[in-house]
Amino acid sequence: MKLRISLLNLLIGMLFASCGIIAGKSTEQKEEKVSVLRYDKLLSDYVRSNSFSAMQRLTMDYRMPTKILIEDVLSIGTVKDDTISQRLQKFYSDTTLVRLLSDVEAKYPNLDEVERELSRGFRKLKKEVPNTKVPFIYSQVSAFNESIILVDSLLGISLDKYMGEDYPLYKRFYYDYQCRSMRPERIVPDCFAFYLLSRYDMNYHEGICLIDLMMHSGKINYVVQNLLGYSDIGEAIGYSKEESDWCEENEREIWNYICTNDHLHARDPMVIRYYMKLAPAVDMLGTQAPALIGTWVGARIIASYMKKHKDMKLKDLLEFTDYHEMLSESNYLAS
Repeated sequence: MKLRISLLNLLIGMLFASCGIIAGKSTEQKEEKVSVLRYDKLLSDYVRSNSFSAMQRLTMDYRMPTKILIEDVLSIGTVKDDTISQRLQKFYSDTTLVRLLSDVEAKYPNLDEVERELSRGFRKLKKEVPNTKVPFIYSQVSAFNESIILVDSLLGISLDKYMGEDYPLYKRFYYDYQCRSMRPERIVPDCFAFYLLSRYDMNYHEGICLIDLMMHSGKINYVVQNLLGYSDIGEAIGYSKEESDWCEENEREIWNYICTNDHLHARDPMVIRYYMKLAPAVDMLGTQAPALIGTWVGARIIASYMKKHKDMKLKDLLEFTDYHEMLSESNYLAS
C-alpha cells in the first residue's frame, strides 16, 4: 500500500526516484466557478449495487477517471479486461474499504468549501498567469494511495487521504507525523502545489544541490501562500502556530546552521532528505525543528527576493529558475 505523496516527497522523488502520478498538461475548465465531480459517490454506488448501469456510467460517462483509478492508482488491471468490473467491485468490497467509502461520504457530504477555495485560488492565478488552464477536478477514494493525481487534463482528489489526523483507520497504516498532513484543510493547498509543480517542474541538471531544491519548493509554496491568502509561509506548508513561531524566532540561527555545516551546495541525498523530507522532526540547534525546514527557509529567501524586486509578477517568478542568482540578489538576512 502506497504512502501519501507529499509535496516535498515529490521533489525528492523527482531527483532520486519516480514518485506519484503527475503527467501531461491541463486543459481548461471553462466556468469561472470550479466544480468538483463527486466520482467517489458514483464509485460507492457501484460497490453497493454492483449494477451494470452503474458500471457503465463509470466507464462511459467518466472513462478517464475510471481508467486512471484502475490502471494507475490501484493497478488491478486495465479497463479493457473482460473481468475488470467484477475485480473493481471485489476490490472495494473489502471490509476496510466498505467502511472507508462510507466514512468519506459522511465526512464530506459536500465539497462547497473546497470548491470556493479552489475557485478563489484559480481566479487569482489566472489574473497573475493569464494562460492558466483549470483542470477538470474530481474526487475519489484511492484506497490510501496517492493524495492528489494529475494526469493530462484531470486533477483527482483522494478524499480518503484527508479524513483528519485522528481518523482511526490511519493508525493502521501511518505514523502520527504522516497523519498531520492528512487534514481537510490541506486539500486545496495540496491541489495548487501539485498543479504548479506539474506546470513549473524543476530544471534538473548535473550540478543541482540543496539550495536549488529549497528555493524551488519554497517558490511553489510562496505562490500558494499568495494565491490562498495565508498569513505566513508556515501556514501554507501546514505548520502549527508553534512551529511557525519557532522558525521565525530562530531564522538566523537556522540559516547559520545550514551555512556553517556547508550544506547549502550539498548534493548528498542524506543531507537533502534531512532538510526536505516529511519526518517527525529534525534535530537542530539542540532541539527539535519542524520537518520540511528547507522549504520554509527557501520560501523566506523567495519572499526576501520579491521584496527587492517589487515589480516582478508571480508569472515571472514561476518561470525564473536561476536560484543561485535569486539567492545572491535576495540579500537574505543581510541586515
